[in-house]
Amino acid sequence: MPETDGAPRRDQRSQPRKPDRQRARGGAANGSGASGREAPLYGALDLGTNNCRLLIAKPARDGFRVVDSFSRIVRLGEGLSRTGRLDDAAMDRAYDALVLCGERVAKKGVDASRLMAVATQACRQADNGEAFIERVRVGTGLKLRIIDPVEEARLAVEGCLNLFDNSSEAVLVVDVGGGSTELSWLRRQGRENFVLEGWMSAPVGVVTLAERHPEPGADLDAWYEAMVADMGRAIAAAPVSSDLRSIFTGGRGHMIGTSGAITSLAGIHLGLRRYQRNLVDGLWMTSGDCERAAEKLMAMGPAGRAAESCIGPDRADLVLAGAAIMEAVQRAWPSERVRVADRGLREGLLLQQMRNARTTTRRRRRGRGSGSAPQPAG
Repeated sequence: MPETDGAPRRDQRSQPRKPDRQRARGGAANGSGASGREAPLYGALDLGTNNCRLLIAKPARDGFRVVDSFSRIVRLGEGLSRTGRLDDAAMDRAYDALVLCGERVAKKGVDASRLMAVATQACRQADNGEAFIERVRVGTGLKLRIIDPVEEARLAVEGCLNLFDNSSEAVLVVDVGGGSTELSWLRRQGRENFVLEGWMSAPVGVVTLAERHPEPGADLDAWYEAMVADMGRAIAAAPVSSDLRSIFTGGRGHMIGTSGAITSLAGIHLGLRRYQRNLVDGLWMTSGDCERAAEKLMAMGPAGRAAESCIGPDRADLVLAGAAIMEAVQRAWPSERVRVADRGLREGLLLQQMRNARTTTRRRRRGRGSGSAPQPAG
């Protein structure tokens, strides 16, 4: 998905289900309802290996409503796989984007207690990741927290819960990042509950894979297959039982892809002249649709991909790496049905904050109620 600096359209919303520990329970969350007062604003900032993204939203009865968003490709992890350090120019690009995020947060009046800002694989892996986080804190006031792969995977799942098909026996959520790919397997229990069966973080993302396999001038099929094989080796030892895989091979499970890797394929599949989130988010694709979209991308060549509005010049050299990652996962875990999610970690951060705020409010109300209760006569 190309970067966006403007405010979102009205279709940008989320309708979550409430998780119970590792469970995802069905039903829309109850928002603040505002009840005579303006609902407070919450912010979620995600600094990844390739992108810097911000989402500002207010609670609503069916989840939340987005009031502002920002996304910029910064390539923070550029060269990281070779040097083990964040490059100076990459840090400057990310810092500049974070300055803009801080300005938007201040302009919208988001309270610091309602802003969750996280950094993922690039800062986790880099020797100077913590030093860059401190530079951002001192220079912008933004307090980024480096999260581990477990939390990253959980938040991505939470952001996608309302895209689960309750008639499926299992769901595999695939979050393709710039420096890593998180996979989460969930099995249905009851009518609408999904329980986490296992997860893994593969240290392969679109940036790392593209750097390992520079695009050649010819024999693109062999080049693409090499990327698929590379990712296949990274996910060969999935930490889940074999009977879960039989659900997918038997056509009783489905996959959810959340990232630019799958949204780009969706845009090509739909033949969009410009990226339209309302047409992409929640779209069902088949494995054949994904393969044909990847073939179209290869046929375009680098210049054609750069000119494609759903990709753009900043992602032209990464989009086929993303397609290869998705194909490797689909080969390992056959799923004829793939659902596209233009949502994920940021949405999970927002839903987590809003749920915690509702829980705190209910506890305070119960506390006030018990405090004012009449005492029995002695």
